[in-house]
Amino acid sequence: MIKPWIATLCLASGLLAAAGASAQVKELNFSFITTESSSNLKTAWQPVLDDMSKATGIKVNAVFVPDYAGVIEALRFNKVQVAWMGNKSAMEAVDRAGAEVFAKVVGKDGTEGYYSLLVVHKDSPIKNLDDVLKSRASLTLGFGDPNSTSGTAVPGLFAFAQNGVDPTKDFKRTVRANHETNLLAVVNKQVDVATNNTENVHRFSQTHAEQSKNFREIWRSPLIASDPIVWRKDMDEATKAKVRAFMLNYGKTEREQQNLQVIGYSAFRPSSNAQLVPVRQIELARERAKVEANTALAADERAKKLAEIDARLAELGRQLASAK
Repeated sequence: MIKPWIATLCLASGLLAAAGASAQVKELNFSFITTESSSNLKTAWQPVLDDMSKATGIKVNAVFVPDYAGVIEALRFNKVQVAWMGNKSAMEAVDRAGAEVFAKVVGKDGTEGYYSLLVVHKDSPIKNLDDVLKSRASLTLGFGDPNSTSGTAVPGLFAFAQNGVDPTKDFKRTVRANHETNLLAVVNKQVDVATNNTENVHRFSQTHAEQSKNFREIWRSPLIASDPIVWRKDMDEATKAKVRAFMLNYGKTEREQQNLQVIGYSAFRPSSNAQLVPVRQIELARERAKVEANTALAADERAKKLAEIDARLAELGRQLASAK
């Protein structure tokens, strides 16, 4: 059975695949991962995409993909050419789908980052992360998509792995869902604690005003770099120039700023693959912890693997330092 979002892509016309990557295109698919309902995202983003179409002379189609793996594959096979993603999924897209970070979002308050959260129902006896860790065997955890930065990677390391907890095994039950679904599950007491992030909580307060009163934050991560915007690296330079110019100059009029405020942003800023280095460090740190804990490995094999990981971490550290 063909998935609805794939059918939508197949109906679109004038794509790069048809025109050839070397020719300037007349139509682009801009993909969004459905961290909340597609209708909410479409309402929020459509005015920006309409302005983008007018400014660039390129028809821009909004494509809503249900999971991170789906948008990575869509980029890989040239079904979408531009995408709004989290850092973890952008890393996968860069490594596997020929994508490249060219911009990032800026929060309503001007910040270029956001925070991963753990949230509980407002009436929950759970007060902090220590309560979660102590009672985990009796709790249901609402976890994020495996490729979600704030829903999985960041809390997986900073809330759980650094405390010797495996979020997929050590809770009574762990269920995976997008951010909006996890918040609703907390509100409706279907899970005891769930991951989320400050950006989505803001959006939820706008789209679910009454329900947003029924949960509270109990843990906040270190700052995460704001969401990147990626494009296919092989997209023609003329199209890239138009898309880049539009995004980096958007939000200077009152009307444009109002459009951005609806989606929780105030501007787009230039960026590059360098912003993904901290996520790569997180992933390698998780891998290192697993190798260290693997008693089935011979001592020399473990030492070899750890040395390889440490060398990669050192190289990433140099990359991060040179990017500053």
